[in-house]
Amino acid sequence: MKIIGINASPKIEKSQTRRLVMGVLEGARQTGADVTFVDVCSLEIKYCTACGTCYAKGECIHDDDFLVILEKMLDADGIVWGSPNYINSVTAQLKTLLDRMADSIHCQSFTGKYGCAVSTAGGSMAEEVADYMNETMRNLGATTVGKVAVLLGADPNAIVPAEKQAKELGRKLADAIRTQWKDPAQDKYHKERREYFKRLVMFNKDLWKHEYDYWKATGELK
Repeated sequence: MKIIGINASPKIEKSQTRRLVMGVLEGARQTGADVTFVDVCSLEIKYCTACGTCYAKGECIHDDDFLVILEKMLDADGIVWGSPNYINSVTAQLKTLLDRMADSIHCQSFTGKYGCAVSTAGGSMAEEVADYMNETMRNLGATTVGKVAVLLGADPNAIVPAEKQAKELGRKLADAIRTQWKDPAQDKYHKERREYFKRLVMFNKDLWKHEYDYWKATGELK
């Protein structure tokens, strides 16, 4: 069982969000998972230009670290994303990574994977930021198992019980992978999204050859 945790705080080692991501990984490791940690802010990931090359060829015009981290996520059974709240959303570094994953959304590349999210904030919106990350994972095809979101402005020590929650979330993530846990509501959503993207790719098959070939190879597109 492989689980990757990605911290999107530019504070890196001083990051409170990092502590939560590491907590999730530690909880998963204690159940036997093979865990990997990545600080996305230490990588070079350029902005998406919406050129459509990935749709057509399965390639990107940029030569940077994106494919390295994408391959790590695709190789994992479980994925943890962590970001502090930066003006009611994830950090620019994580958003830049997510914007480069449009081809992965069209191909539902996280199908069969499980994920969760952690977030910190000074005074507000930690819950909403974690929800956004989980929603994005579901858009990619993953099944999400929960979140940890904590406000630290009024009580910096709140990180301590939050770390314990993160470890429990890691154990829950590992258990979901081990048992192939099913959530009927998410299963229904995934089925609807797969049908939507198959229709979208079929409509654009002359332009999006890579994605059309991908879906044909699954046997789901006639």
